[in-house]
Amino acid sequence: MAPNSRRPDRVAEAIREEVARWLQRDVQDPRITAALVTVTAVEVSRDLRSAKVFVTTMGDDEQRAQVMSALAELAPSLRGPIGRALRLRSAPELSFRTDQSVAYAARIETLLSQLREPAPDTGDAASDD
Repeated sequence: MAPNSRRPDRVAEAIREEVARWLQRDVQDPRITAALVTVTAVEVSRDLRSAKVFVTTMGDDEQRAQVMSALAELAPSLRGPIGRALRLRSAPELSFRTDQSVAYAARIETLLSQLREPAPDTGDAASDD
C-alpha cells in the first residue's frame, strides 16, 4: 500500500472540520445563518483538486434550495481559507451537495416501524370466504 493512499481521506476529514467551523463562526449570509446546516461528509478526488461537501439542512424545499445556492456562491471564497488552514499547496475546488442519506434513513425507519405495527382489521367480506 502506497504511503499517500490514505491522504485523500485525511484531507477530506480536515476539510469537513474546517467547513463546519467556518459555517459556525464566519458565515454572515442570512440564507445560511437562518438554517441549521450540518456538514455530514466530504469526498476528495485522489489528486486533491476537487472536494464534494455533503450537507444537510433544516427547512422546506425552498429554504434548502436557498441554502444550497448561498453555499455555491460562497464556495470560491472558502477555497483560500481552507488551503491556508490545511497548508495545502493547492486548495481543492469545493462543491456543495445535499446529503440524501439522512432523508433516506428516515424513510427506511418509517417503513420499518409500519411493518412492526399490526395491520388494522378491515372487516373485509372477501376474507370471510
